[in-house]
Amino acid sequence: MGTPGRAPPSREENAIKYLWAVVFVVVLVWSGIRPADRLTWWLEVLPALVGAVVLLGTYRRFRLTPLVYGLVLLHCLVLMVGGHYTYAEVPFFDGWFGFERNNYDKVSHFFQGFVPALIAREILIRRRAVNGRGWLALFVISVALAISACYELIEWWVALLSRQAAEAFLGTQGYVWDTQSDMALALLGAICAVALLSRVQDRQIRRLTDGGG
Repeated sequence: MGTPGRAPPSREENAIKYLWAVVFVVVLVWSGIRPADRLTWWLEVLPALVGAVVLLGTYRRFRLTPLVYGLVLLHCLVLMVGGHYTYAEVPFFDGWFGFERNNYDKVSHFFQGFVPALIAREILIRRRAVNGRGWLALFVISVALAISACYELIEWWVALLSRQAAEAFLGTQGYVWDTQSDMALALLGAICAVALLSRVQDRQIRRLTDGGG
């Protein structure tokens, strides 16, 4: 699929980059204004902040496709909204499909599989790390599921170390199968990403890397 793109970004790409940054900062500031719980806000928003720093640091050396950047931003917004309200209190998500709990956290865990899957897929393709589309899909889904499992471990450790913010951060709301359902949704998200967006991503990778040198 070509080597990592090193061609300078176009005017359109530069415009999208600055729009990305503006949306990220605006929502981050809103999210940080009087959140429901400050410690929970930090815990939920920290992955978005780390992700933004990583993308900024790698932009010149390994620029990703617009598809991936857009989905990363959307995932960051999901995290920021959850951090502002806490996942159990996000408006409009109570009573979905007859459930008594607020299911906004399930949206977040779906994205936790969907977005990392496409990031992993792009890196594996451009680094030519995996041969064969079947093996590629298997590795991509496995990476996304591993990330989900690691996040569940982090939630467990945070709950042990900080009991005060544990319930708000975990967002279990008394659901005994919360961890298993979180990972199942991440798995579903990864499968959907590969099934629905592989061709779009392939086209963008070709445009990005053709002539990149």
